Amino acid sequence: MNRKQFIQSVGATCLNWNWSWSFVNHDKRFVVFGYSENDRNGDKLKILSEDWKFGQDGKKKKAYPQSLKHIDLIQNEGYQLKVFKLEYETIQNKKGFKVESIKSFECELKDKKLTKDKRDWFAVDFITEFEQIAEYVENSQEYLEGSITLINVNAYERNHEARDKCLKYHKYICKICGFDFEKKYGDIGREYIHVHHIIPLSKIKGEYSINPIKDLIPICANCHAMIHRKKEALTIEALKKIIETNR
Repeated sequence: MNRKQFIQSVGATCLNWNWSWSFVNHDKRFVVFGYSENDRNGDKLKILSEDWKFGQDGKKKKAYPQSLKHIDLIQNEGYQLKVFKLEYETIQNKKGFKVESIKSFECELKDKKLTKDKRDWFAVDFITEFEQIAEYVENSQEYLEGSITLINVNAYERNHEARDKCLKYHKYICKICGFDFEKKYGDIGREYIHVHHIIPLSKIKGEYSINPIKDLIPICANCHAMIHRKKEALTIEALKKIIETNR
C-alpha cells in the first residue's frame, strides 16, 4: 500500500497527491499530517514550519498554503488532528538540489493535539500551556484583523488588546452557561476564560473593523468546544437553547 492508498483508505483527500503534506476528511472532521523522527523535539512532533514555506530554489512550496488551511480547520473549526509516522531518505532531484523523499511509513493514525512554538507547529499528546483560542486583533482604536500574516495560533493577525477590552467589559464568566473558573477552582482559575469570535475569522476575507464588546464574547472551554463541534459553528443562541433543553 502506498501513501495515497493509505490516506484514501481513511477517507481523506488533498489537492495534489504528489506534493501535499496534509490531508482532510470533511465528513468525519479530521486532518492528517505526517511526521518524521528527525523532526521530533522531545514529546513534540513537528508537522509544519514557517521555514518550509520556500524551497531551496526560493520558490514558494505548493503544499504550504494547503497545510495552513488544514491547520485553520483544527484551530477554528474543531477538526481532530491525526498523524502517521514517515521515514525519509535524502535524494538529489533533477535540478541538483538535495531533497527528502518518503522511504516508508506506518499505516496507523494517532490522535494528537496541536500547538505552536515560535515558527513551528507540533502534534502533542496534551496541551500544557494556556491555549490562546481567543481571537486577537491589532490597532488600539479600530481593531483591524484578517490580514494573512502568521502570528501565534493561526493565519490571521491578532492582538491581546481587543481580548483585554472584551474581558474588562464582560468579565471572566461564560456568557453561555455562566461558568466561573475562579469560583470553581480558586486562584488557579482566576482570569481564565476563552474569548469567542461571534463571526469566525476563517469566514472573514480581507481586513475588517471589530468591536471588542459586540464581536467578542467570553465563554468557557466546554461551550467553546461545543460551538465548534459541528462543521458549521453553532450560534450563541443555539447553544443556549441546547443547554436549556437538556437541564
